Amino acid sequence: MTRLRELRNLGPKSEQWLALVDIRDAEQLLEVGPLEAYRRLQDAAVPGLSLNALWAMEGALADIDWRHIPAERKRELLAELAGGSPDGQSREPGRMRPVS
Repeated sequence: MTRLRELRNLGPKSEQWLALVDIRDAEQLLEVGPLEAYRRLQDAAVPGLSLNALWAMEGALADIDWRHIPAERKRELLAELAGGSPDGQSREPGRMRPVS
């Protein structure tokens, strides 16, 4: 079991936020995916939550600095967050492209 704060981009605050939505380790974050984790944080009305949290989780799972996530991937995540895929097709809840 890998602690969330051991992942790139995530620290104690991210770990606390994710614990609020029952994501307690890196394996759970990988299973749920960054998009669903972000949606859960939104539903929990976490104070101070911003898209940077989504970018941080995406980067953590891909092991890259959140500032280096390609613009195209950010657009894909935003489209999925809005309820569809980047090509305008709706997706089943919880289904997303694997992080590479």
